[in-house]
Amino acid sequence: MKALVLLPLFAVLSSFAQTESPAPKDSPVEVIGHHWSSERQAAAVPDSPAMVPARAVIAENKNFRRKAREQVSPGMVDPNEGTIDGRSEALEKTVHNASTPVKDPVDGFGYRAVFRNATQTKIELIFWEYQFTERANPSNFVRRQFLCVANIKPGERKELHAFSTAGPSDVIAAESLANKPEQLFDEKVVVNRIEYSNGAILQRGDWDYKTFKSAIERATKTPWATEMCRPF
Repeated sequence: MKALVLLPLFAVLSSFAQTESPAPKDSPVEVIGHHWSSERQAAAVPDSPAMVPARAVIAENKNFRRKAREQVSPGMVDPNEGTIDGRSEALEKTVHNASTPVKDPVDGFGYRAVFRNATQTKIELIFWEYQFTERANPSNFVRRQFLCVANIKPGERKELHAFSTAGPSDVIAAESLANKPEQLFDEKVVVNRIEYSNGAILQRGDWDYKTFKSAIERATKTPWATEMCRPF
């Protein structure tokens, strides 16, 4: 029986595939390359700024005095800070900052793949997965699936990046520890589903959207920020 051990993957692991196997000529999307590595994602900044009262117009804010104040030495006190509105603003900001929890960065993994749209129609969404097969224990097969707002124009190449707290594998065979990190897995990127701007949908025959529908809905129920991909 193969010995299985937990592997702390956050440390220094990374892998890069320079090329993929040539895609068929009629393939709608070509996978040009892929890469994964350990990453640390900064905590999200709250998007609800403190509500502060509008400053009252004082003489020092009139154009002439404001221009003159711009010429003084740095460190001079802003006259607005001495007004009631200025003090209220400072107090509101202090209360808001004190009540806003400070979140620590999140350790995880970044998964990247470069795709080329080989069709004449813009690709809006791509469902894809990063597959890992442990070389020392081929039965240890792991897939990390992602949904990406791709927006890839016809003929365009684009790198998509997804962040996940789930790594290539949580458990590996003891034999793998004797190998270099980049030799632990055989890796492959597979496109499961493509949604085009004209409403057309292409889906891999052995991948069923309904099977993952609830997971996809959970992953997309919160508003999207700046990320282009989400794991599900």
